[in-house]
Amino acid sequence: MSTRPSDDGINFHTRKWVRPEDLNAHGTLFGGSLLRWIDEEATIYAIVQLGNSHVVTKYMSEIDFVSSARQGDVIEMGLRATAFGRTSITMRAEVRNMITRKTILSIERVVFVGLDATGAPIAHGYHEITYDRDRIPNPGAPTA
Repeated sequence: MSTRPSDDGINFHTRKWVRPEDLNAHGTLFGGSLLRWIDEEATIYAIVQLGNSHVVTKYMSEIDFVSSARQGDVIEMGLRATAFGRTSITMRAEVRNMITRKTILSIERVVFVGLDATGAPIAHGYHEITYDRDRIPNPGAPTA
Protein backbone atom coordinates (compact mmCIF):
# COMPACT_ATOMS: atom_id res chain seq x y z
CA MET A 1 0.00 0.00 0.00
CA SER A 2 1.56 3.30 -1.06
CA THR A 3 0.51 6.73 0.11
CA ARG A 4 1.77 10.27 -0.22
CA PRO A 5 3.99 11.53 2.59
CA SER A 6 2.59 12.46 5.97
CA ASP A 7 3.56 15.68 7.72
CA ASP A 8 6.91 14.16 8.72
CA GLY A 9 7.63 13.16 5.12
CA ILE A 10 7.45 9.42 5.74
CA ASN A 11 5.61 7.31 3.18
CA PHE A 12 3.96 4.29 4.75
CA HIS A 13 4.06 1.47 2.27
CA THR A 14 3.73 -1.80 4.11
CA ARG A 15 1.83 -3.23 7.01
CA LYS A 16 2.72 -6.51 8.67
CA TRP A 17 0.78 -8.62 11.10
CA VAL A 18 2.98 -9.93 13.92
CA ARG A 19 2.63 -13.70 14.04
CA PRO A 20 4.01 -16.34 16.45
CA GLU A 21 7.00 -17.10 14.19
CA ASP A 22 8.02 -13.41 14.37
CA LEU A 23 8.49 -13.41 18.16
CA ASN A 24 11.63 -13.61 20.29
CA ALA A 25 12.01 -15.54 23.56
CA HIS A 26 10.48 -12.58 25.44
CA GLY A 27 7.28 -12.83 23.38
CA THR A 28 7.84 -9.58 21.49
CA LEU A 29 8.72 -8.91 17.87
CA PHE A 30 12.17 -10.31 17.03
CA GLY A 31 14.46 -7.52 15.82
CA GLY A 32 15.95 -9.73 13.10
CA SER A 33 12.53 -10.29 11.53
CA LEU A 34 11.82 -6.58 11.62
CA LEU A 35 15.17 -5.68 10.02
CA ARG A 36 14.57 -8.26 7.26
CA TRP A 37 11.16 -6.69 6.54
CA ILE A 38 12.66 -3.18 6.47
CA ASP A 39 15.46 -4.26 4.14
CA GLU A 40 12.94 -5.90 1.81
CA GLU A 41 10.64 -2.87 1.77
CA ALA A 42 13.60 -0.51 1.30
CA THR A 43 14.84 -2.65 -1.60
CA ILE A 44 11.46 -2.41 -3.31
CA TYR A 45 11.38 1.36 -2.68
CA ALA A 46 14.88 1.74 -4.17
CA ILE A 47 13.91 -0.34 -7.23
CA VAL A 48 10.84 1.84 -7.81
CA GLN A 49 12.63 5.15 -7.28
CA LEU A 50 15.79 4.29 -9.27
CA GLY A 51 14.04 2.34 -12.03
CA ASN A 52 16.59 -0.44 -11.65
CA SER A 53 15.81 -3.94 -10.42
CA HIS A 54 19.48 -4.50 -9.55
CA VAL A 55 19.99 -2.66 -6.27
CA VAL A 56 21.93 -3.63 -3.15
CA THR A 57 21.96 -2.41 0.43
CA LYS A 58 25.15 -0.40 0.91
CA TYR A 59 24.71 1.01 4.42
CA MET A 60 22.38 1.18 7.42
CA SER A 61 23.08 3.69 10.16
CA GLU A 62 22.42 3.15 13.84
CA ILE A 63 19.15 1.40 14.51
CA ASP A 64 17.17 2.88 17.38
CA PHE A 65 14.70 0.39 18.90
CA VAL A 66 12.23 2.48 20.93
CA SER A 67 9.38 0.07 21.68
CA SER A 68 8.16 -3.30 20.44
CA ALA A 69 5.14 -5.20 19.21
CA ARG A 70 3.43 -8.36 20.39
CA GLN A 71 1.67 -11.20 18.62
CA GLY A 72 -1.43 -9.93 16.86
CA ASP A 73 -0.22 -6.33 16.57
CA VAL A 74 -0.09 -4.70 13.16
CA ILE A 75 2.99 -2.68 12.34
CA GLU A 76 3.51 -0.10 9.65
CA MET A 77 6.86 0.44 7.90
CA GLY A 78 7.63 3.80 6.36
CA LEU A 79 10.39 5.19 4.20
CA ARG A 80 11.35 8.61 2.94
CA ALA A 81 13.95 9.38 0.31
CA THR A 82 16.32 11.96 1.78
CA ALA A 83 19.00 12.16 -0.91
CA PHE A 84 20.00 10.89 -4.32
CA GLY A 85 23.65 10.24 -5.10
CA ARG A 86 24.98 9.61 -8.58
CA THR A 87 24.45 5.84 -8.22
CA SER A 88 22.56 5.69 -4.91
CA ILE A 89 19.47 6.63 -2.97
CA THR A 90 19.45 7.40 0.74
CA MET A 91 16.29 7.01 2.78
CA ARG A 92 15.06 7.24 6.36
CA ALA A 93 13.05 4.35 7.82
CA GLU A 94 10.50 4.34 10.60
CA VAL A 95 8.32 1.55 11.95
CA ARG A 96 5.31 2.13 14.17
CA ASN A 97 2.84 -0.08 15.97
CA MET A 98 -0.66 0.61 14.65
CA ILE A 99 -2.24 -0.80 17.82
CA THR A 100 -0.27 1.25 20.39
CA ARG A 101 0.56 4.11 17.94
CA LYS A 102 4.14 4.05 19.28
CA THR A 103 7.27 4.21 17.16
CA ILE A 104 9.03 0.85 17.24
CA LEU A 105 12.26 1.91 15.58
CA SER A 106 13.88 4.45 13.34
CA ILE A 107 16.90 4.28 11.07
CA GLU A 108 18.22 7.66 9.95
CA ARG A 109 20.14 6.45 6.90
CA VAL A 110 19.60 3.46 4.64
CA VAL A 111 21.62 3.62 1.42
CA PHE A 112 21.05 1.55 -1.71
CA VAL A 113 23.20 1.49 -4.83
CA GLY A 114 21.97 0.66 -8.32
CA LEU A 115 24.07 -1.83 -10.27
CA ASP A 116 24.50 -2.63 -13.94
CA ALA A 117 24.44 -6.15 -15.41
CA THR A 118 28.07 -6.73 -14.37
CA GLY A 119 27.50 -5.68 -10.76
CA ALA A 120 29.19 -2.29 -11.04
CA PRO A 121 27.48 0.88 -9.72
CA ILE A 122 25.54 2.69 -12.43
CA ALA A 123 24.36 6.31 -12.56
CA HIS A 124 20.58 6.65 -12.40
CA GLY A 125 20.07 10.32 -13.28
CA TYR A 126 17.36 11.06 -10.69
CA HIS A 127 17.37 13.88 -8.15
CA GLU A 128 13.94 13.71 -6.56
CA ILE A 129 11.31 11.23 -5.45
CA THR A 130 8.34 10.48 -7.66
CA TYR A 131 4.73 10.02 -6.52
CA ASP A 132 2.94 10.34 -9.84
CA ARG A 133 4.41 7.22 -11.37
CA ASP A 134 6.75 4.44 -10.43
CA ARG A 135 10.04 4.00 -12.24
CA ILE A 136 9.57 0.25 -12.49
CA PRO A 137 12.19 -1.13 -14.90
CA ASN A 138 10.98 -2.27 -18.30
CA PRO A 139 12.34 -5.82 -18.70
CA GLY A 140 12.56 -5.36 -22.49
CA ALA A 141 14.50 -2.11 -22.31
CA PRO A 142 18.23 -2.11 -23.04
CA THR A 143 20.51 -1.79 -20.03
CA ALA A 144 23.51 0.47 -19.80
